[in-house]
Amino acid sequence: MNNSELLTLITQLRSVADIGLLYAKNEYDIERYTELQHISTQMLDNVTDFGAETIKMLFPQVQDYPTAKVDIRGILLSPDNKILLARESTDGKWSLPGGWGDIGYSPKEVIIKEFKEETGLDIIPERLLAIFDKKMHPHPPQPFYVYKMVFFCKAISLTLNKGFDVLDVQYFDIDQLPELSEDRILKSQIELLYHKVISGDTSVQVD
Repeated sequence: MNNSELLTLITQLRSVADIGLLYAKNEYDIERYTELQHISTQMLDNVTDFGAETIKMLFPQVQDYPTAKVDIRGILLSPDNKILLARESTDGKWSLPGGWGDIGYSPKEVIIKEFKEETGLDIIPERLLAIFDKKMHPHPPQPFYVYKMVFFCKAISLTLNKGFDVLDVQYFDIDQLPELSEDRILKSQIELLYHKVISGDTSVQVD
């Protein structure tokens, strides 16, 4: 069993514990589900090296049924088919513009907002290209269970203006991609998305 498969099982275990504590009524059940939470925290720490205290902060006591988190990103090409990337302030590596889905915003509204904040560009999200399940791809271990939505976007303004929460924004050739922030996006995913756009493939890739 590889780390990705183990991480999926641990996050499922954590979800069982969280759901159990949400609905448990008697002290015996509460004690057992609390123990499962503790075990899953230790296991997540072993797989991710986030640290037990950080994991506890990332997973506060749930108030509702736990669900997957949603990461929303966009791919935008220059007139000469270079890919716009943003350099993340957290790790100094590059990713497609985007971020977590925000409550109160539709997926398209999220990516419009993220592009404006990170790159200064006004964009139109033309179509959904892919919905990735991170467990199906070789991302580094991460405590959350994540779905990733990626839109093909077109710019309606031209001037790049780096946002305060990224280090840089630049266009890159598909054959000369920089070091990527693999928590957020993988080279194989960018290549898949790029070739879907270039070939005019309008189908949606769904894991």
